[in-house]
Amino acid sequence: MEFSSHILVVDDDSRLRRLLRQYLTDNGFVVALASNTAHARGIMKSLDFDLIILDVMMPGEDGYAFTRSIRETNPVPILMLTARGDVEDRIAGLEQGVNDYLPKPFDPRELLLRISNILNLTESKSSSSIPREIVFGECVFDCVNKILKRKGSIVHLTSLEGNLLLTLAERNGNVVSRRVLLDKSQVEGSERTVDVQVTRLRRKIEPTPRWPRYLRTIRGRGYVLHTDSRF
Repeated sequence: MEFSSHILVVDDDSRLRRLLRQYLTDNGFVVALASNTAHARGIMKSLDFDLIILDVMMPGEDGYAFTRSIRETNPVPILMLTARGDVEDRIAGLEQGVNDYLPKPFDPRELLLRISNILNLTESKSSSSIPREIVFGECVFDCVNKILKRKGSIVHLTSLEGNLLLTLAERNGNVVSRRVLLDKSQVEGSERTVDVQVTRLRRKIEPTPRWPRYLRTIRGRGYVLHTDSRF
């Protein structure tokens, strides 16, 4: 099973939101919609995204301010859409931290290519920044081969457990939602299935699984892996 990238579309134009959802869904993406930045923030409290498609001109907080705000804590890639295509407007967006800029109106095929380029570049940077091994307590996890050792002895991991641990390791110290774990770890089933897999994984990595030190639950948000490796 291949996972789909999760995209958040933030635009006050309801027709464009619907069209983007239909087009992106048809091309294999999982899409969530927000009509303004306040709505987007609410969604982002419970879901992680691989990319945000963001309009500039919206009632209340505009796309520039929203980008500047979330960039303080969140590196999620942002593709900015706007009817304002002047060079100065593009520069303003890039200065706030957007990854790319696409003027309206646009060809959907160009949008798809820009999304693919951003996601490929982000994935490449993510992969290159992950160390071969991470250490937490008595455990060492080989991120390349997905091999777990505890006190020097190999601990058997199922393929799902290996994928789950790798997904958490890639986001070392950051909360990962159940939805993202379900997609990225290629877990088949519901979000409840993720909880079951986490429980099983804790038995293999935690000194006291009932009171986890490394693989922690963040209520209402998901899970986070705390390791001794920082990257």
